[in-house]
Amino acid sequence: MGENIIEIFSSIQGEGKYVGCRQVFVRLEGCNLNCTYCDTENEIGRHPVCMVEEQAGTHELVSYENPLSAQQVAEIVAHLAGDVPHHSLSITGGEPLLHVPFIKELAAHIDLPIFLETNGTLDKALAECIDCISHISMDLKLPDVLSAPVWDAHARFLEAARAVDVYVKVVVAAQTCAEDVEYAARLVAAIAPETLLILQPVTPYGGCTAPTPARLLELQRIALRHISDVRIIPQTHRMMDLL
Repeated sequence: MGENIIEIFSSIQGEGKYVGCRQVFVRLEGCNLNCTYCDTENEIGRHPVCMVEEQAGTHELVSYENPLSAQQVAEIVAHLAGDVPHHSLSITGGEPLLHVPFIKELAAHIDLPIFLETNGTLDKALAECIDCISHISMDLKLPDVLSAPVWDAHARFLEAARAVDVYVKVVVAAQTCAEDVEYAARLVAAIAPETLLILQPVTPYGGCTAPTPARLLELQRIALRHISDVRIIPQTHRMMDLL
């Protein structure tokens, strides 16, 4: 069984709880959402080749013809992780939970813990593979970046994800409503109150603009009414021009 992979490389985790940790990244095609600030071309079938970093940390990429089997991806991951200790394998997208059979097969062929980066809406798919996942970075999408709210899906997903190491990330923009941030904090508090909540100022794209420093602090103040650990962490890899 093979999948079209967008890219495989070694870098640091640029967001969230594990910011700065070394990871191998495998980016899969496809997403079930269409967020206004998304900067990834993830449409299914749009990637005839996968761009693979030849040696960890070099940024030198070569192309592999898609689709790639789980065994091929595992061999590439093992090669990239061979020269430097890595925290985990980040499976990202797009939305990786559209590819559950591939994730399960890949997990069976690698030694690194699986770090799942997900939009947090596909709870049934998560239930099928959570046994092979160690860490979950769960996005919580606010209504102003989507065509319709997905609060109920997020609630179901967090209920399932709390069985492993999970944190929740909310991207906030200048246009973000304080009421939506408070709703998000209440949702997390009701289901998994010990979960870390991260407010991530948007990296401007697609018409979204970043909130002011004062606005960020105000949104954090509101969220801290409901969650004891709320942190503001931007996309640090963008600052350093890392993959």
